[in-house]
Amino acid sequence: MKSKLFLAIALAATSMAFAQKKEVKAIEKAIKSGSYTEAKTLLGAAEALTANMDEKTKEKFMLLKAQAYLGVDNQNQEDLEKAAMAYSDLKDTKYSNEAEAGLANVTNAYINGAVADQNGQDYASAATKLEKAYNLSKKDTVYLYFAASNAINGKDYDTALGYYEQLKDLGFKGREVSYVATNVETSEVENFPSKQERDLQVLAKTHVKPEEQLGDSKSAEIAKNIALIYISKDENEKALAAMADARKENPDDILLLRSEADIYLKMKRMDKYQEVIAKVLEKDPNNPELLYNLGVSSDQQGNKEKAKEYYMKAVELDPTYAAAYNNIAVLILSDERAIVDEMNSLGTSKADYDKYDALKLKRQDVYKNAVPYLEKALAAKPDYLDVARSLYGIYEQLGETSKADAMKANIEKLEGGN
Repeated sequence: MKSKLFLAIALAATSMAFAQKKEVKAIEKAIKSGSYTEAKTLLGAAEALTANMDEKTKEKFMLLKAQAYLGVDNQNQEDLEKAAMAYSDLKDTKYSNEAEAGLANVTNAYINGAVADQNGQDYASAATKLEKAYNLSKKDTVYLYFAASNAINGKDYDTALGYYEQLKDLGFKGREVSYVATNVETSEVENFPSKQERDLQVLAKTHVKPEEQLGDSKSAEIAKNIALIYISKDENEKALAAMADARKENPDDILLLRSEADIYLKMKRMDKYQEVIAKVLEKDPNNPELLYNLGVSSDQQGNKEKAKEYYMKAVELDPTYAAAYNNIAVLILSDERAIVDEMNSLGTSKADYDKYDALKLKRQDVYKNAVPYLEKALAAKPDYLDVARSLYGIYEQLGETSKADAMKANIEKLEGGN
């Protein structure tokens, strides 16, 4: 009886092993024929037998499972996750090379899917796939950077903040390498898609002086985005702390300085804005936009003379800066309010009438001083409707009827276009 029992157990074990191998072979056959859907269906039956599989068969099964879920051009996230898990379990087995190649293919599938999502403006899905690609290939931190960018585009600022904080902790720079060489015939420096292509041209002697140029660091951009997200969450002190950390690493980075100034501007801390922007101007003194912004902040602080000085410098550098011309005119016209108030406070005596006439002439001088700047603003930006309306009102006040009529016609044309 005992020998018969042992024989039955042996036969049962042999039968089970045969069944296991049969299921595994069926999966392998389906994969080789490209029938990945069938292979995934067959996985269920084989999965129930894994607890009793020998190590060799189990490893083979895991490889086939990974291949079945990866498939060809598979974009299904659940499938890709299962494939990644199966390949990861094979890292320290005899299939480690296949596992490494398989994980690379899963990563590429995530990237391709993210690109398709991004093109279709499904930024949330693109961000998720790029994060998964980064988690499979930690050395490729640029995937996390692009995940953050997609989260920003999708207005998921909390998720973007998490990615950016990771990048900051990793010390991510994201500086791209450009492969360049000088064209012998034109003497111009040309950029090549890869080192290999550049080197081939150098070997062919069509180009000389091969160099590798390092692009700008993205740490400034990341610091700025972290800060701006904190500002949107009304966490201004965290925003400034993020910027301060970045400045420690890049004290001379003009982009960081400008970003810090932008933060103070958004916080309406105009004193700090002017302090930082002055440092920016030391490094970039011929930037009309910076000068214009300084003019705005000076005006907001009540320093009209300084504001006008900055606006004048801006238009000197850029004679087409319509907003700066308009703001100069607005500063000049701001003197009108005090004159009108004084006119309205006068009585009916002869002395008051005389003073009224003098004040009226003074107001006209204000108008006349403002007109040239408004006209330059409109010349620089012909569709500047607010400026056109201001000019119309001033021409009316000055009694310049023909100019007023022409401006009225222009306003009607502009309003019709809107």
